This record gives sequence, structure tokens and C-alpha cells, in this order.
Amino acid sequence: MQVILKQDVEKIGRRGDIIEVSRGYVRNFLVPRGLAEMATPSKLEEVRREMEEAEERDQRMAERANEIAQTLNKSVITIEARTGEDERLFGSVTAANIASAIEKARDVRIDRRRIKLEEPIKSLGTHQVPVQVHGDIEASVKVIVVPKL
Repeated sequence: MQVILKQDVEKIGRRGDIIEVSRGYVRNFLVPRGLAEMATPSKLEEVRREMEEAEERDQRMAERANEIAQTLNKSVITIEARTGEDERLFGSVTAANIASAIEKARDVRIDRRRIKLEEPIKSLGTHQVPVQVHGDIEASVKVIVVPKL
């Protein structure tokens, strides 16, 4: 008997999958728990349409991510930081600081967790900072840390 899964079911399939299972399993487990529904022609068409829409949405998101990555690759972000007399930073420049500077400079919102700093920047100068834009799309932002006057 063919059913469409409404939710992920362990060892059976993921949401939206069309699977073949026994009548008893459908009648006694999947349907009563709201995990699946019968695969009628109209439901199959609806699932196909939803899958196409999701694919188009993913494609648009990937295109937008590529645009953002190109913008970030060209970007030079300047961050002012307080320093002592010997040009050492008080504190450090964190991923959150870089994210807010990118948002101010380029009007692109990047989650601080997507900025891949191994450790906070603790020195003046130019630093290349990798940013994971979307999935496997990555960009590199040039960050210049200058003393605050």
C-alpha cells in the first residue's frame, strides 16, 4: 500500500517520501499517529508540486548566496579598536564585531556563527576572514583593524 509520509519516520523515510508498506502497518501505526496519509492521485500531485516549489526556492537561495559571496569577496571592512601605547588591542575583535561591521558597510546581514574565526583577532592590521554564506558557498572578507583615535 502506498502512503505519503507527513513526518520523518525512523528507518522508513523522510517527510514527503512516497513509500510502499503493508496495510497493517499503515492502519495500526502510521495513520493513527498522523505520520502518513494515503497516496491518492491528488495527494501525489500536491507532493510533486511542493517538491518543485522547494527546489525552486533552494535554487533562488543559492543564487542569492552567490551574489552575497561575490559582494563579500570584494569587501574591505575597517574596524576601529582601542589600543594601548604599544599598539596592542584592549580585548579583541570577535565574529560578532565583524558581523555588525559587515551589516553596516554592505547592508548584508550575516549570522556571527557563519564567520569562521579560529580565534578572535588580537592584533592591528589586515586579516582575511572566511564567511560561510550558505551551505558550501564560502566567501573571504578582508578585515582591517585600525586603532581608534
